[in-house]
Amino acid sequence: MAVAAVTAVTLGLGVTLGGTALADRGASGSSTPVVTRAALDPSLVAGRGAAVGFAEQEAENAATNGTIIGPDRTAYTLPAEASGRKAVKLTPGQHVEFTLPRAANAITVRYSIPDAPGGGGITAPLTVTVNGGAKKAMTLTSQYAWLYNQYPFSNDPNADLLHPDWWITECSCVPAATTPAPAITKPFRPNHFYDEQRLLLGKTYRPGDRVRLTAPAGSGAAWTVIDLLDSELVGAPHVRPVAANVLAFGADPLGRRDSASAFDKAIAFARRTHLKVYIPPGTYQVNRHIIVDDVTIEGAGSWYTIIKGHEVALGTPAPDGSVHTGVGFYGKDASAGGSHDVHLSGFAIEGDVRERIDTDQVNGVGGAMSDSTIEGLHIRHTKVGMWFDGPMTNLRITGNVIVDQIADGLNFHTAVTNSVVADNFVRNSGDDGLAMWSEKTANAGNTFDHNTVQTPVLANGIAVYGGTDTTISNNLVADPIREGSAIQVGSRFGAEAFTGHLRIIDNTTARAGTYELNWNIGLGAIWFYALEKDIDADIQVTGDHFLDNTYNAIMLVSDWPVKDLYSITNVHFKDIRVDGTGTSVVSARVAGSASFENVDARNVGAVGVNNCGTFHFTPAGSEFSLTDLGGNDGGGATGPWLAPWELPNTITCDDRPPVVAPPAPSPW
Repeated sequence: MAVAAVTAVTLGLGVTLGGTALADRGASGSSTPVVTRAALDPSLVAGRGAAVGFAEQEAENAATNGTIIGPDRTAYTLPAEASGRKAVKLTPGQHVEFTLPRAANAITVRYSIPDAPGGGGITAPLTVTVNGGAKKAMTLTSQYAWLYNQYPFSNDPNADLLHPDWWITECSCVPAATTPAPAITKPFRPNHFYDEQRLLLGKTYRPGDRVRLTAPAGSGAAWTVIDLLDSELVGAPHVRPVAANVLAFGADPLGRRDSASAFDKAIAFARRTHLKVYIPPGTYQVNRHIIVDDVTIEGAGSWYTIIKGHEVALGTPAPDGSVHTGVGFYGKDASAGGSHDVHLSGFAIEGDVRERIDTDQVNGVGGAMSDSTIEGLHIRHTKVGMWFDGPMTNLRITGNVIVDQIADGLNFHTAVTNSVVADNFVRNSGDDGLAMWSEKTANAGNTFDHNTVQTPVLANGIAVYGGTDTTISNNLVADPIREGSAIQVGSRFGAEAFTGHLRIIDNTTARAGTYELNWNIGLGAIWFYALEKDIDADIQVTGDHFLDNTYNAIMLVSDWPVKDLYSITNVHFKDIRVDGTGTSVVSARVAGSASFENVDARNVGAVGVNNCGTFHFTPAGSEFSLTDLGGNDGGGATGPWLAPWELPNTITCDDRPPVVAPPAPSPW
């Protein structure tokens, strides 16, 4: 990929200009609740994504006397990181009010408040009332938000460049090679603004009741941004009368003392007596890994059983390079044979990770677990929600919620086989939401199915880096923020080659395709990237819907230094819907080929196929060829998206076409 000089201005933090102040529509209670999924009409994503127990309501659709910010998809801004790219900003004394669409006794609030001037976060109150009744207090925090600077980021808003020798898009330069060194606007590249809090309301409220969130007049936060409210009806706590109850082994449900050793004793007893471990309602302090093998651990439900820990600095680095430990449930290391028959369910894991240190094993769940299940966990504030290092096989991960991570939501890293990740909900990951990374040894036979991934701050919603016989199906991915796509198929990061087949079936993406800083171009909602090897496995992309694409729907690309080494072939698109592109339906910046059958597109902002090939612009045409297998209909202002004159390899290269904002998606 050619890296051209960039003249983009530094992207500043702040509220989108032109926000709309709304009159308060909530006092009469007449506002009609608008329920969405990933900020979309649920009918547009029926049958796709995770089956969740909550109803999502975007703040911009609620009654408020605050100010709507957005829409904006520019990285490093508050609207860009909001679900649907809009939110509501409250100043002290203002509120936003949601009308419940169905019975609920619990809420989750996704919000942002300012950082402390020197970093490290602040706390601020939020008042919750229902129907104007008794006040409940939530304490919001920005201690787990607000990262700055270049990867792997800093908590210091006043920090100088972490990598002065790296290309800096905003100033079109490599600072270390520039005399005098250019100044950067501080804070530089602020990001990861949002966090969320859960609250049990204490009783069940009816449809039509009004939940008001108020930034109180005495708030120490200059502003509070509310992105959305999730409301749900939480059932009674699960009880397991006959079990190794952790209380019997000295665990403290009030969280005043560390309960790790009590958990260890309960697990050892359960294994000897063939019982399950039960963790009753409470908040338990655990400040290290709990090693699990051949054991079932059940909580009372993720709203009731909370396992919470501090990040603890190690006196000397661990053999794996970790310099910290923290709360997490880990299978044994694969080098020790891994763990088997582990079953975790019904509890929350809350970490204390505020910085990204890639060598640290401070993940919610980790290690190697074969023939195991993980179900109904709620994980937040860890580095990665779940990170697995194989060899391991037959792991099933279902019905979990993973939010507010510093890095990935979940990663199958190395030699994970015949495993399934289904019906999980991931929001606000600091890297890929869901990933399969075949580093050193290939993953094989794995499936990501019916998951929802929203607002990954960096990188992709779902990423597959190499591997064999992989299926990505029926997922919903929305609002990737920067330097990534909704779905990426990448030969990169030292991954083993793609072999066998790759099936990408019946997924829906929304508002995807971000701005790539180094290349200064927009990415596709689905992005094939041949950086280190050819991509030539049997790849079928079938039945997917790409909605409201910021740039391209489909991108196939290599990198400039290797553009004559690697190609992408054997990719087949069939029964695809593309509803709205800022630029093209297909952008090809690589050698290779792909076929298209029954790919229907509308509201296409630029020429349907932006074909640059490998930028040699030969008389024979582009080095990338498209095959029309029929039924490819629709287009935009420039005509049919796949026109005969574009076939098979007409050069239509526009390196940076103007972006036309597409209309909101609608029923096909």
